Amino acid sequence: MEKTSQIALVTGGNKGIGFATAKQLLGLGYFVYVGARDEKKGLVAVQQLNALGFDKASLLVIDVADIKSVKAAAELLSTKAGKLDVLVNNAAIGGRQPQSASSVDIAVLREVYETNFFGVVQVTQAMLPFMKRSQAPRIVNVSSELGSLGYHYRDKSEYFASNLMAYSTSKTAVNAFTLMLANELQHMAFKINSVTPGYTATDLTDQTGSQTPEEAARIIVKYATLGQDGPSGQFFGSAGQMIW
Repeated sequence: MEKTSQIALVTGGNKGIGFATAKQLLGLGYFVYVGARDEKKGLVAVQQLNALGFDKASLLVIDVADIKSVKAAAELLSTKAGKLDVLVNNAAIGGRQPQSASSVDIAVLREVYETNFFGVVQVTQAMLPFMKRSQAPRIVNVSSELGSLGYHYRDKSEYFASNLMAYSTSKTAVNAFTLMLANELQHMAFKINSVTPGYTATDLTDQTGSQTPEEAARIIVKYATLGQDGPSGQFFGSAGQMIW
C-alpha cells in the first residue's frame, strides 16, 4: 500500500520527461502519483506503466496553473497517503513565440508564468504539509540551462533572447524559489534543488532534442533520491553544478 511506501508525485507525469521520471522512480520501488491535468491522458499513462509491470502507479489529476485543482489534489492525497517523500515539479509549457524582451505579449508572459512559476510555487506550498511528515523529503524543481543568467550572459544568443524570453525567465524565477525555499527549510530534513535535464526530444522541443526522455530523467531521479548528506539549494545538470 502507498501508506507504507516511499511516495512520489511527478507533475506533468503523463508524457515525456515526467513519464520517464515516474517510470524510473517506480523501478526504484516508489509509489508514484502521476500528476496530469487531463484525466484521460493520465489514465492512459498509468495503464502504460501497469503494462510494463509497475503496480505502484496512480493518477492524481492536477492542473498546476489552477489553484482549485491543486487544492483538490492535495485534499485527495491527504485521504490516500497522508505523506509525500518526493515532489518533482516537472509540468511546464514553452509558450507562444516570439518572446523577445522588447515586445513579448504580456498575455503570453502571464500564461507561461502561471504554469512554469506560479504552478511550481502553489503545488509546493500545497504539498509541504505532507512532505514535513516524511523522514527524507526531496523536492526537485525541473528547470533549464535557459534559466541560468550566467549562461545567457556568456552565450549572448540572439535566438534565445528573441524567442524564449518568457520561458527562460520563468525558469530563472523557479531557480530563485528553489534557493529561497531551501534556505527557509535548511534546518529541516529537506533537500531542495533545481535540475536541468538538458535538451531533450519532447513535445516542448518539437521532438528536436539531442537526448531521450529516459536519459533526461536520470538527473532528476538522482536528486529526487539524495541521501542525507546530499546538497540542497543548488542547481545541477548532468555535468554537475550549474551557475545561477
